[in-house]
Amino acid sequence: MNNVYTSILAEAICRFIQERQALGYAYHKQAASLKRFDAFCVRVNHKEMCLSKNLATEWAEKTPFESDDAHGRRIRLVRMLAKYMVRSGYDAYVYPDYLGASRPSAYEPYIFTEKELAGVFTQADRCLPLTRSPHRHCILPLLYRMLYGCGLRISEALHLTVGDVDLQQGILTIRNAKSHKDRLVPMSPSLADRCRVYMDTMHTVSQSGDVFFPSTHGGRYSEKRIYEYFRRFLWGAGISHGGRGKGPRLHDFRHTLAVVCLKRWVKSGADLTAALPYLSTYLGHTGLKGTQHYLRLTAELYPDIVAAMEEKFGHLVPGGDL
Repeated sequence: MNNVYTSILAEAICRFIQERQALGYAYHKQAASLKRFDAFCVRVNHKEMCLSKNLATEWAEKTPFESDDAHGRRIRLVRMLAKYMVRSGYDAYVYPDYLGASRPSAYEPYIFTEKELAGVFTQADRCLPLTRSPHRHCILPLLYRMLYGCGLRISEALHLTVGDVDLQQGILTIRNAKSHKDRLVPMSPSLADRCRVYMDTMHTVSQSGDVFFPSTHGGRYSEKRIYEYFRRFLWGAGISHGGRGKGPRLHDFRHTLAVVCLKRWVKSGADLTAALPYLSTYLGHTGLKGTQHYLRLTAELYPDIVAAMEEKFGHLVPGGDL
């Protein structure tokens, strides 16, 4: 989405976004957020080529019904803009670090059991076509299995194109994912077979650039819509949902795959030194540090393997606290 900035700070905002993108960040959501800041500058009739303390303070006021997380994100973004403006020779007020500071997530990932996974997939398989959504019975069963079987982020699955799914080799190409990186993700033979059946049904005449999981109008499903179906399937499978922000979440398919892989490797006596980098690469982490969380989580859920994990990976987690 292209954002047009019209305030006196438009040029500085555009150059700041260009700098971030040149460093490898997609910055799409941030660009949209800065459009709101730009509109705010216009609304308050800000006419000076600076980011004054009064302007920044007014922007930092929390709005009605705004969550702490959303409030903190927009403060941190404008702080980064201000630092860029200072580096570029503009006068800009930089928020103190404590203002809008991010807080560690209190959410504990939900790890599905095999029975629960089977229940969710069964509910997806029972989904019937509707006049307004004639292909959902084909799309949803494969989509949810792909989120788990390949450990994909929901955005990665929804952005797949027909050309990204190599049925001959059974490999997905994930493009422009988190940290602006591409990666190849092998599928299990059973999942690849499901993709072949799906392709024969949904994409007999499709082009390489067509959306792999198309919505009714041919574009992409929204993450919100897929999450709504997910909650419905959880309810049908008898899995309690704690409400907004309490999960289970779609991302917990990915958490579950990681924990299952680690558990299996430790139980089988696999060399974790060799295996862990494969998991990091498969999940699209930029390094082993991104996989630390799964090491801790696996050990917490399966105390009997703590010793094996500490012996191999205690150095990855401060104090060996897994």
